[in-house]
Amino acid sequence: MQNVAYRRFRFVGLLTVVAIYLLILVGGIVRSTGSGMGCPDWPKCFGTWVPPTNISQLPANYKEVYTAQRVAKNQKLALTLQRLGFAQVAGSIFAHPTQYIETDFNPVKTWIEYVNRLLGALIGVFVFLTVVFAWSYRRRNPPVFWLTVGAWLLTGVQGWLGSLVVSTNLLPVMVTVHMGLALLIVAMLLYAVDRAQMQDKPSVDIRPQTASNSGLQAVLWVGLLVTFGQIVLGTQVRERVDIVSAAANYANRAGWVAQLGISFTVHRAFSAAVVVLVLYMVYELWSLGPYLRRLAQGMVALLLLELLAGLVLAYGALSPAVQPVHLTLATVLFGLQFLGLLAVGRLDVKPEIGVSTRPAHEVVA
Repeated sequence: MQNVAYRRFRFVGLLTVVAIYLLILVGGIVRSTGSGMGCPDWPKCFGTWVPPTNISQLPANYKEVYTAQRVAKNQKLALTLQRLGFAQVAGSIFAHPTQYIETDFNPVKTWIEYVNRLLGALIGVFVFLTVVFAWSYRRRNPPVFWLTVGAWLLTGVQGWLGSLVVSTNLLPVMVTVHMGLALLIVAMLLYAVDRAQMQDKPSVDIRPQTASNSGLQAVLWVGLLVTFGQIVLGTQVRERVDIVSAAANYANRAGWVAQLGISFTVHRAFSAAVVVLVLYMVYELWSLGPYLRRLAQGMVALLLLELLAGLVLAYGALSPAVQPVHLTLATVLFGLQFLGLLAVGRLDVKPEIGVSTRPAHEVVA
């Protein structure tokens, strides 16, 4: 009976993670096509649940209407932030040059953004289902249940942040926090599924080591944080691309890279650290059993694809088709690194605390 409950939970949990990665891909498409403000309000789109398809369906002064609504919402947000002691963040909301700019209506961009929102709502349902299917773990493995509850609550926060991303007209700090929270939700769900499997599916494919693995764990933590930092830097580069493209009136695309400045230079240099750390991880994980070897193989494949995508972006005029792929590959690499960290952390678990030193794994294998 436990195995049936586990299989259901694992299926829904991994389906939710895949759906989140799909949402990250779609979100990248939204940014690369300039559709982030395709809907100027939230949760509705131009005041309706079914977006318009023609500008004739909007009032003549629609720009002024939605700008006023957005500014009023931001004033309330800024006041709240000031009361909480975040006066600098509150000030940056109104100091940003796009605060009072309203995007021209474009039906294609509107529907791209709206599909993104619909997928986000669907993921909210998926995350809730993981909580439902984790109910059986609430007594025998409480962290599994509470991890899913936490992921569900953070998904609600993520939806609220999405509304702030719109109201602040894609303020960089909001976009970055939005991306970071998505990765945190992925990590929590992966941890929940991984922990449930350790208890309910005893298949051994990791070789125990007699020596401590704290050094390898430290490397994995550093690699995970560096990859996370690189993703955050990527969001800053993406913001710079938006500024440069708007200044060029979306023309002369081949010249945009040269105008990206220090953010792009740092992002490109930081990629060397990611490469070195991932290759070292692969070297260390390769001999620790079939499961970790599969993770290592996945890391190598993703790293090569990520480097290829980066080269295409740098020398291919920032191809809008490659931008969302580049982002999604980086987030999947983050997920594999996190799974590797969890697996290595179990290598030194002692049998006297009730867990075998040879932990069970076949997650996302």
